[in-house]
This record gives sequence, structure tokens and C-alpha cells, in this order.
Amino acid sequence: MSSSNVNHLAQPCIYGHIVSSYGERKSTFMRWLSKLFKGGASRRRAATGGQQPGDGNVVLRAPSRSSDDHSRANKEKEELDRAVALSLNEDLSKPNGYRWRTANDEDLARTLHDNFNSAPYPQYGPRDYYQEAYRKCGGCDREIVHGNYLGCMGTFYHPECFCCCACGYPITEHEFSLSGKDTYHKSCFKELTHPKCEVCHQFIPTNGAGLIEYRCHPFWSQKYCPSHEHDNTARCCSCERLESWNTRYISLGDSRSICLECMESAIMDTGDCQPLYHAIRDYYEGLNMRIDQQIPMLLVERLALNEAIEGEKHGYHHMPETRGLCLSEEQTVTSVSRRPRMERCGLVGMRTQPQKLVRRCEVTAILVLYGLPRLLTGAILAHELMHGWLRLNGYRRLRHEVEEGICQVLARLWLESEVLNIPSTFTASSSSTASSSSSSSSSSSPWSASKKGGKSSVENKLGEFFMHQIAHDASPAYGGGYRAAMAAVNRYGLRRTLDHIRLTGTFPE
Repeated sequence: MSSSNVNHLAQPCIYGHIVSSYGERKSTFMRWLSKLFKGGASRRRAATGGQQPGDGNVVLRAPSRSSDDHSRANKEKEELDRAVALSLNEDLSKPNGYRWRTANDEDLARTLHDNFNSAPYPQYGPRDYYQEAYRKCGGCDREIVHGNYLGCMGTFYHPECFCCCACGYPITEHEFSLSGKDTYHKSCFKELTHPKCEVCHQFIPTNGAGLIEYRCHPFWSQKYCPSHEHDNTARCCSCERLESWNTRYISLGDSRSICLECMESAIMDTGDCQPLYHAIRDYYEGLNMRIDQQIPMLLVERLALNEAIEGEKHGYHHMPETRGLCLSEEQTVTSVSRRPRMERCGLVGMRTQPQKLVRRCEVTAILVLYGLPRLLTGAILAHELMHGWLRLNGYRRLRHEVEEGICQVLARLWLESEVLNIPSTFTASSSSTASSSSSSSSSSSPWSASKKGGKSSVENKLGEFFMHQIAHDASPAYGGGYRAAMAAVNRYGLRRTLDHIRLTGTFPE
């Protein structure tokens, strides 16, 4: 509903409580009617030569159409109009300030005045009639015959017919809102059009300029007050949604929180993640990108991941939050060996153990944050495995945007295969060998077919969000690199793009 079509009217019509009794109105009318009647009687006596109905020798003659008659008729009309105005003004000046008007008051006075001043002989020529105005209710489309009514926007209404288009109840407040020709209680109109914060569930306040200012998540369309970005409101580390006041997020114990929807499919320890890790290695094999080396994979807490990042001599990491790492150096890393259990106070009972990582090839291990949903964990593994594949296959000293961009492409392609059921042969169509290998691998791998049918709509929606994150990343290396790499893969295929990167260190144009 466009704000330019909305009006807020103050005191738009005459209405309210009846503030004068019938006796008071009768007294008021009688005072000025008696004056009119006296004036009318004296004028009739003058017209008949002072004769009363009982006098003899009365001669009735047709009135002459002199200018005095017309001026007298105009004067009588002015007197009646003035009397009606004085009566209404006297009533309106009483306490409460506004009142219902009775349809018969004014018209009764006009009718009595006409009857009393009518001559005992026929009238000739034009005559002014003070007939009752025809009033039709704009709500029920019926005539307003008697009782209270109100006038608004050039239309008359029964009191019970002037209703709110939202709740259907009559509007009796001093002000109302108007959108087009639709009338609303101000509170109902605000409920319909004013956005509410999805965190505190209050109406979003206006800023200093009087405008409604709020934040909105680009994927989930979650609207919230700008203040919640700075008041320590918890944000899910997976889907980025803010915690609503009527729900509670789960603390993972390392300054991260996760919402209940993401928690449903979260992978909590290294043992739980092994089937997913092997499924993604099978996916690589289906792309004719087999990884023969047995690269250890560990789920770790945030602190352990940050310490491992500091121990790396080389590497480019996505700030401010890094969720995975392909290690090249020998380190001792503390991994999550047993998943925590859910208690009313949060997650408890998690067991960790230090593990010495020995370098046997170009890749020492792959580390991933624990507690993330299955699809996000899988996308991180697909990304980090691509780092490992590049190092194991002689791709050295690539620029950050080239290496991170092609790794993001593999993460996105794996998500598409899971969420959209796009087969892995899509990316290897440029090679007949890759196509045959992909078809045999995909038919036998445990992650395809039956397992994909088990994902819920919530998990699929999360997968769409993770793909949205990759496609709209604003960083030069992850976002810009991904878009350049994806354009090359769509044009030339994955195999030819990788061959070009090996020879030139850049994406094919």
C-alpha cells in the first residue's frame, strides 16, 4: 500500500455523543419559533386589513405580485436560516465539543414555518419550498430517515455503517486513516502497514528524519531494528539470522550460537563427519579428480582453528570468520572426539583430545568448525579438498582470487548436486573419460539417490542460502574470484579451466 495514497484525517466528520436532551432542544426551538410565528401572524393581519377570521364582510383578494412580497419572502427565509444556525451553534458550544445531529430538527422547523405562513388563499407564481434533503447512507446504501447520522467526505452514514475496512467495527474515534476510499482505525492501519521488528516484535521506530528505518536480511528477509546489531543480540553462526525474543539459540561454547533449525542437521564431532567426508571424496572422483592420499579430517572448536591458522606460514583466510582450513604444516591440533549432549542449560559433555599431525604429503590435514549443519559442513569440506587437490597436483603459487575462486566453484557445485540434484557429469562434460567415470561413480556412491530424498525442506532451504552466500560474497578473493571462475567453467567446462590455470595461473577469457 503506497504511503502517498494514505491520509490521516483529524476530526473528519461531525459525530460523538448526544449532549442535549430532547427537552433542551425543544426549548431552544420553541424560543426562536415563537418569534417567527409572531412575525408571521402580524404580517398576515396586515395583509387582511387587521380582520380576524370571525369578522364580517371579509373580502379575499388575490395578492399582488409586488417587489415587496418577494423581498418579504427572502427576508423570512433569511430569518429561518439564521435561527437554524443559532440553534445549532448553541448546541455545539456545549461541553464535549461535538455531537450527533438529528435529521428531523432543522427540517421540522422549516415545515412548521411554511405551514404557519401559508396564506388562506391559493398562491400564484414561484414559491420557495424548504423540503427535507434526501440523505443516503454510504455504507448500507439505504435512506437515512430518522435518528443520528454523520457526514464525512461528502457522504452521509448511519453511525453503525461507518466502519473500519480491517476489523469491520464502527469508527468512533476522533481521527481515522484513509487509503484510497477505504477507512481504517488508526491502530488497525498501523497494524497492517507499519513493519514490526522480527526480533523484539515491536513496531520499528522512526529515525530522526521521521522515516521508518530498519535492517533486512537479503535472503531470509528478516526485518529488525538497527539497534539489534549493537545490543548483543545473538546471531546464528550458520544462517546469520538474529535470535528472536520468543526463541532461544543454543550456545556452542566458543562464542558461537546456532538456531534450532540449523541444529537439526548439525555435525558435532569428527566421527559423525567421516561419512560425509568420504562422500565428498567420492564426488571428486566422479569429476575425474581422484585424491589418492589419505588426508586426515578433524572437527575442531573455534579457538583450535584460529591457533592452527596462526601456525600456517602461507595461506589466505576469509575474515572475519574462517570455518575451514587446509593445513600444510605439522601441528598439534585439539579436535572434538565426542559430541556434546543437549541439556536445559546448553551443550555439555563434549570431549576433546590433542592430535599430532605429521606431514606426509603437501597436505597435512583438513580442519572444519564443529556444530555446523551438514550442508554447510559439506560445502566447507568441498572447498578445502579443492585446496588439497590443487597442491597435490602441482598448482603452485596461484593468486588468492584464482585459488579461492576455483575452490568456491567446487563448493557451489557440490551444494547444487545435493539441493538441486544436478549430476556431477555437468562439470566434466568436456571429457569423455570424465563422463564415464562420473556415471559409474555416481551410481555406486552412498551419498546419491536414496540419501538425497531424506533431506527436509528446512535443510534444502539452508542449502539454497549457502549457495546464495557463495554467489553474493562481497570479498575480492572469495566473491570476485568465484564469479570469474564460474564464468570460465560455464563457458569452457571444469577440465579446460583447470588446465588453463595450470599453464597460465589465470582463468581463461
